[in-house]
Amino acid sequence: MDSVSGAAGRSPGRFEWLRRHRRWLFTLVVVTLLAEMAVAMVTTAVEQTPTIDEPVYVGTAVVYVQQHSLRYNPEHPPLGKLIIASGVAFAHPRLDPTFVGDQTELGRHLLYESGNDPGRLMLWARLPVIVLTLLFGLVVLAFARDLVGSGGALVALALYAFSPDIITHGSLATLDVPEAGFLLTSVWLLWRARRRPLRYLPLAGVALGAAVATKMSALPAVPVLMVLAVLSVWHARRTAHGLGTRGTARLLAAGVAAAIGMAVVAVVVVWATYLAVDPRLRWTAPAELPPVHGLRALAVGWLPFPQPYLDGMRVQFGFEDATWGGFLFGRHYLGSLWYYLPAALLVKTPLGMLALWAAGGVVLLAVPRLRPAAPYVLVPTAVLLASAMTGSRNLGVRYALFVPMFLAVAAAGVAAVRWRWAHVVAAGLVLFVAVSSLRTYPYYLPYSNEAFGGPSKTHLRLHDSNVDWGQDLGRLADRLRQRYQGEKIWLVYKGSGVPSSYGIDASDPRKVPADEVHGVLVVSDSSVAKAEGQLAALIDSSKPIDEVGHSITIYRR
Repeated sequence: MDSVSGAAGRSPGRFEWLRRHRRWLFTLVVVTLLAEMAVAMVTTAVEQTPTIDEPVYVGTAVVYVQQHSLRYNPEHPPLGKLIIASGVAFAHPRLDPTFVGDQTELGRHLLYESGNDPGRLMLWARLPVIVLTLLFGLVVLAFARDLVGSGGALVALALYAFSPDIITHGSLATLDVPEAGFLLTSVWLLWRARRRPLRYLPLAGVALGAAVATKMSALPAVPVLMVLAVLSVWHARRTAHGLGTRGTARLLAAGVAAAIGMAVVAVVVVWATYLAVDPRLRWTAPAELPPVHGLRALAVGWLPFPQPYLDGMRVQFGFEDATWGGFLFGRHYLGSLWYYLPAALLVKTPLGMLALWAAGGVVLLAVPRLRPAAPYVLVPTAVLLASAMTGSRNLGVRYALFVPMFLAVAAAGVAAVRWRWAHVVAAGLVLFVAVSSLRTYPYYLPYSNEAFGGPSKTHLRLHDSNVDWGQDLGRLADRLRQRYQGEKIWLVYKGSGVPSSYGIDASDPRKVPADEVHGVLVVSDSSVAKAEGQLAALIDSSKPIDEVGHSITIYRR
């Protein structure tokens, strides 16, 4: 009897040890995934020279801190640049306070003409975005764990941590990852508000305000998230009090009031970011602001945002009215294609990830206990993607970074499938994603999946920030020193870097007669994609002999 009792007494302890062991294993996997992602992003940040947009944001961030002026980069609200500024401050950058020039000239002046070390300055500018990207990984983990538990959470985090697009843009001093991450955080808090609305709805408003205060492209999400706030309050009150005690009308009114309150909090956050730059909110509107009409004029006239924000919206509307060049599947065109973003995502997303996104979305809709999460995960993704698809700039999947974030959470739904083989397949697909991502290291920006030939073939199908954003100027300088020392270099570079600052002594082949261009011809792949006239003739009559970073092609003439 004593031996039986002793065995029974030891059993709970044994199960407790197993439970604790599983918790530590979960923690170990999470730390490993985030550490892998951190190494990938930091390595990328160290090796890449400034991309096209980064100098503008970094220069504006320095002006924010040193001069408390809002005059630069009004088309984007301040928060993302304030985040960048939190890192730049540690580099102690020098900037002439009497500098006069546009925002592009500002970035070049700061990095290359003010005595600063551009590599060190850019690394400090990128580090806050890297940290924020890792924190958003924890949001993905927590959201997925709330839905399906630890197994699904690890699937979601793995897809997030191995996403080449998130690694790429999470390692740059740009605004796309912060905007998408703040939106995801707001939606996750709205999901939690289904149980505790008073705690989580204000926090959801703060996160929504942070997204809107980072990029204006987050504005289409505001009405969607307000509807989700109503749903969360409806669920919380109905669960706690029952529908009959208060009545449908009063329950709906409480939800609408909560949604309005959340929107007010978001507006306050936007105002706070402008006041953080300049407490006196001094502002002179840019010259020649484009006119707005119809719904645009209504939005600019009625949205309760600071005047710099509203004028920035007008600048963005002007960009949308312009005609931009695009490149898709080998075709160079003017204007925009409505299917550009879905096609680009198809090229630049790992195949296993595409499969898990689709399976997770189906599970969210098919499994009754997960179906309430579908409006929170799938609807914002669909609305934001539809909005982005109407844009005039076919320049990269960075305009849709919310897709890999939200759909990583959706993919966690595969853990709810009870078929054992489904879990084996899911694990195999995650491993496929990991291998595909690791194989592209450290060239994450030009990634494309195996069905489209991998990173070395991306330039044949896409351009700009999908493959060649000016990031490989430093690598090009190293290659020219190693293999082409003393040769005449002709260069067509698409980017914000200054080649001479990296020791590249080159001439522009487009400024001399074609018969004078002999030696080594170096062309950014985005310029190759859109080449015409003399440049196209030069490329056609040259022999490709080398490439740098899958984004720059070297020819012999």
